[in-house]
Amino acid sequence: MIFSPISSRTFVLPSEGIIAESYLSNHREDSLSPGLPSISTGKPFDGDEVPPGLTLTAQFLYHLANKMDLKLDIFSLGDTSRAIGKLMMDMSSLYDVGRNKSSAGLLIVDRTIDLLTPCLHGESFLDRMLSSLPRKERTSSCYAAKNPQTPSEHSQATVKRSPLDIKVPFESAFGKEETKSRTSMLSESMMAFVSGWNSAEVDSEVTWLPDYSDEAHDGKVGTLSGSFLSNYAGVRYLEALLDTGAKDGLVLIKKLLMEALQLEKLSSPSKGRQTASISELRSMVQMLCQHELSLVRNRGIIQLALAAEMALQEPQSTRWEAFTSAERILSVTSAETTQSLASEIRDFINTSTSVESHKQGNTMGSTQGLLTFQDILLLTIVGYILAGENFPTSIAGGPFSWEDERSLKDVVVDSILERPSSVKFRFLDGLEKELEAKGRSKDGDRNKDSSEPTSTTTDDFDDQWDNWDDDDDADHQKEEAYGDMQLKLEVRDRVDQLFKFFHSLSSMRLHNQALGEGLAALSRFETDSYSRKGLLYKLILAVLTRFDIPGLEYHSSAVGRLFKSGLGRFGLGQSKPNFGDQSFLIVFVVGGINTLEVREVMKAISESGRPDVELILGGTTLLTPDDMFELMLGS
Repeated sequence: MIFSPISSRTFVLPSEGIIAESYLSNHREDSLSPGLPSISTGKPFDGDEVPPGLTLTAQFLYHLANKMDLKLDIFSLGDTSRAIGKLMMDMSSLYDVGRNKSSAGLLIVDRTIDLLTPCLHGESFLDRMLSSLPRKERTSSCYAAKNPQTPSEHSQATVKRSPLDIKVPFESAFGKEETKSRTSMLSESMMAFVSGWNSAEVDSEVTWLPDYSDEAHDGKVGTLSGSFLSNYAGVRYLEALLDTGAKDGLVLIKKLLMEALQLEKLSSPSKGRQTASISELRSMVQMLCQHELSLVRNRGIIQLALAAEMALQEPQSTRWEAFTSAERILSVTSAETTQSLASEIRDFINTSTSVESHKQGNTMGSTQGLLTFQDILLLTIVGYILAGENFPTSIAGGPFSWEDERSLKDVVVDSILERPSSVKFRFLDGLEKELEAKGRSKDGDRNKDSSEPTSTTTDDFDDQWDNWDDDDDADHQKEEAYGDMQLKLEVRDRVDQLFKFFHSLSSMRLHNQALGEGLAALSRFETDSYSRKGLLYKLILAVLTRFDIPGLEYHSSAVGRLFKSGLGRFGLGQSKPNFGDQSFLIVFVVGGINTLEVREVMKAISESGRPDVELILGGTTLLTPDDMFELMLGS
């Protein structure tokens, strides 16, 4: 029953908790990743095949409804969600039906029905911050902590999700010369406080309190860690950020900083201006840091401003802009022809290869913010999903022609062999040693080539005529060429498997006819042709306008079915309820949500003309594009 609230209407499960770490799909043909639901094919799960994550999610949602004293009408979209709904129905009893509870609707949705939205770098400032900032290191699994005798067995059966705790270098708020003194003063104040608290031993030295001055200087301020949720006055920072676009984030943080300065009775350096800059935020932060009490009281908004500054610095800023422009190009091109879309993906891969080789030859790091090969693979996933959406009648062998796909495979193989030591992906599992050896030999050849021009001398070349090692060198070169060819063939096999994975992403609508019809029907709720809307936005608009969605399944309990069949004999049977009929709704996405979807769902409610509706959005975890890559192709 532990969950992490992001706002008063949004929650996710702890990233290192039992439910989030449990498998959502088994190793089957239709599985994309253990941390994502399997592809919906319309076939039910066998009793022995139900992954542990489904059972735990069903138990969580059932107990959450009990704690909130809700009687749920359960709906599901997708095979995994249907299995969870069925499990919840099996848990219900006559006791649940008879009690006087509030009525509510629960909609469970598979993440795999819309993989595109969390893969995109959308119009969300909070998403940009979470994607740019370093995360806390993972602790040991909660399973391992509870079952220390079997840590090795469980470590293979868990999904290793990135912790949602982000790192913000708090000491950067101070000048370099005062960082040490300021944090040592804080440490002394805490020592004095703890000494005063132990009134019986006022003069005794406190030995158990860590020295925060050293930690702060190293970038690990334990005392000043805090939450983005809200401040001491009740201002909800995170809720305001969730509703903010990528371009409006700085203006919002500036407004929050000005309010904090007013509460501290400090004058704001810039009044009346509608724009915001990093330097303005920095000067406001330094004003709030002048007094210890103000610093501790406003640590939430100070951390928020520092996090925004980090997200907008290089190379994070350039990388984000490069991603958004590349995704825009793919989105526009996907509406034309498959040939042009394949050509764009091929150009992206070739560009990343030239950038990487330029980096290796140029130590200045001028191309540091541009997209890497890993980023281009994420864009390739986006391209294949877009191709599947725009060309659904394509054959199951893939949306592109044989020639286009062959050229794409060639450039991917060449890119992997161009930088063999830096590629660590799941589809290359088992080839790490060979690729590292290849990388070392390439680095050695590169160093040798760079040193050769400096050692040009006019030696007597006749001395080299009697070199008896020519045959040995030739044999060595033949072995090396044979080894390179063998490695290239093995990499080619792995890339073929990778493209089969891409095919499964592009053909998801073909696996389940009812679901494919439902997704096609939802396209009428795409209100703006220039900006793409995610599945949840269209789904909420559809159910609130009581639009019938093919593939959306209603779950009735055994007791409910009994009442309906009995009353039906007397002509009193009830029709199937509609999810949008309820005024209190819970939507839970199995596999996770991203911050843009939170914003879109709230926008859908405001546009539906149903202000009476109260909605809570939940998910397995909070996803960024990098998290999606790790789930699908990560090491």
